[in-house]
Amino acid sequence: RPFARSLLRFLGFIFWGTAAALAFGGVFLILMYKNYRYFFWESFLALPGWLAVAAALILLPTGVLATSVSAKSSRYQQGALMYLLLILLWLEISSAVLAQFYSIRMASELKSTMGYLVYQYNGTHSQGPGSRPVDVVQRKLQCSASWHLPAEEARVPESCCKEKYSHCRGDLHHLEQLFQEGCLKKLEDQLHFVMLYVFWCCTVLSILELLAGVSNGILMRHQPFHDVRIL
Repeated sequence: RPFARSLLRFLGFIFWGTAAALAFGGVFLILMYKNYRYFFWESFLALPGWLAVAAALILLPTGVLATSVSAKSSRYQQGALMYLLLILLWLEISSAVLAQFYSIRMASELKSTMGYLVYQYNGTHSQGPGSRPVDVVQRKLQCSASWHLPAEEARVPESCCKEKYSHCRGDLHHLEQLFQEGCLKKLEDQLHFVMLYVFWCCTVLSILELLAGVSNGILMRHQPFHDVRIL
């Protein structure tokens, strides 16, 4: 029992700290989908992020309960803690599975979508449906899409220009003024990073919550719920 109490107290403090890390990953994923939604066909891409944010919010009272139960074994608090741990496990396992699934699936879709939008691109100042998303991603990620230009064309969109060159007009004869890294690779790397981050955060937290559940169960064995039938 003393070891179970100490472990539960330690995990309670860990839950508070990891709540911020999990919320960061969830918000980052939500914002990524919002900023680059034109490149993602799957409308549920942000779902792992929302699940992660919900889990992060529930981690805060869970941490409070864990430290409270470790100090004083209240039967009601032990039962509430066990319920919260079960909810967290469901949220985090769902988020981890979805993050892994979308990380694999989105790679091929990104290449196809990027190619289509670049193909229908009509220029930086055009109002075409493919123009604005491509310009936005080139400016935000400071990258350049793969342009297949005619032999007589020696310019790329001005959104490929580095900000410090205010006179840049996308002239290919001045490559030092243009972003060199490819947009597809940058977007894929960013997507892979955030999905992997959410996946490992949820996986590690699920293991810690299982340990907290075992510790809480050990304490519950020594203080059975005689009068709380629903539990």
